Amino acid sequence: MEFQLLGPFAARHEGRQVPVGSRRQERCLLAVLLLHAGRAVPTDRLIDLLWDGEPPASARATVHTYVGRLRAALRPHGVSVETRHDGYAVEQGPHGIDVQEFVGLVGQAADAGDPAERIRLYDQALGLWHGPLLADVADDRLRTRLGGRLGELRLSAVERRAEAQLALGLHDGVVADLTPLLVEHPSRERLVGAQMTALYRVGRQADALRLYGRTRDLLADELGTEPGRELRTLHERILLGDPRLDRPPGPVYAVRVGDQWLPWSTSGHPALEFCNTYAGWGGERLPGSDWLRGYATLAVWAGHLDLVEERQVTRLREQALRQPAEAAAVLEEARRLRTGLYACLTDPQDGRAFKAVAAAVEDAARLSVFTRGEDGLGRWQPSPSAGLRLPVCSVARSAGELLADPRRFTVRGCPSRDCGWLFLDDSGRRRWCSLATCGAKRAAGGR
Repeated sequence: MEFQLLGPFAARHEGRQVPVGSRRQERCLLAVLLLHAGRAVPTDRLIDLLWDGEPPASARATVHTYVGRLRAALRPHGVSVETRHDGYAVEQGPHGIDVQEFVGLVGQAADAGDPAERIRLYDQALGLWHGPLLADVADDRLRTRLGGRLGELRLSAVERRAEAQLALGLHDGVVADLTPLLVEHPSRERLVGAQMTALYRVGRQADALRLYGRTRDLLADELGTEPGRELRTLHERILLGDPRLDRPPGPVYAVRVGDQWLPWSTSGHPALEFCNTYAGWGGERLPGSDWLRGYATLAVWAGHLDLVEERQVTRLREQALRQPAEAAAVLEEARRLRTGLYACLTDPQDGRAFKAVAAAVEDAARLSVFTRGEDGLGRWQPSPSAGLRLPVCSVARSAGELLADPRRFTVRGCPSRDCGWLFLDDSGRRRWCSLATCGAKRAAGGR
């Protein structure tokens, strides 16, 4: 069973709405227990929350009646409300509570090293909110008492997401996202700082300075304080046009496939595209330039290049959610194969790299079956027994085909210092990869 608390209260079983609690107070009581799932809430605490400190004489009996009705409604769906000492508790179980999912995703995002992965996780977490906490069963006072920590965590997630966007050069997105939020939270200095930085980076220095001025006046009028040192320092740097504030967007060229960002196709061969899932082999590894951010990206990428079937992509992603440790190990294996293949293709004399790739190709061959496609032609495909390693085996097979093809000698690496992507050059005359901007940048720099 699934419970939605982040917005209007809702209870669902197998996707269908379950009527729980005919009265608002009944649903509110259940929501309080769900917010403390696995822990007992004393009856006196429940009474205080439900009647805001002014309970009727019958309050304790009413709570007991509410609990009885909730038990009857929830028991058929495997959710139990237990009596513990002088209180009640909803037992932890297989049911899902959006508040717990939100807190877990925010924690994962905070621990993620890659800004793009942090943004993805924060997007998931913030997407769980469908309005104020318990929008239809709690008033503002009760909402503050119950969800003050959640509200703070939500704002903190928005701030950290904006900072991750700034790290990737997504300045316009920050300006658009934070403008309405700052109307609601004009004195939130971390939000103001992220917005000032974004405004400055999109060429709106005057707007950034005006925002600081409004914030300073608001803090002085309402709280009698000055902006904190961090915000004051940012203001001074914007005034001076400090070049350290500039962070141009990284060399990330993307296409949206489903819910994943993938690199543009540049090479004309799946094995080379796999190498090009790192944008910037030839230069500094800027944040967000590694496309293999998670197993889901690897699986969607393999499906996008027809290395695995779309129905297999869905199955693999579901399996990865059930087996996160195994999925992470496969992702690391994919990155090692990518590094070895890139070295093998850019330096034909690198025997160690060739042996590493050859071992992966041989392993993929052992896990392959010969099948007939819808066009009637036979082809080698990775066996379903490969499990989560299916995308890696598919790439390894493609790598083996390229290394056995004379076209392997036409592989070129883009000479741009900031690129290094690989492509096939049958003419022997092409200098730049198909992004084209590489050559333009080089010419502009007079090199």
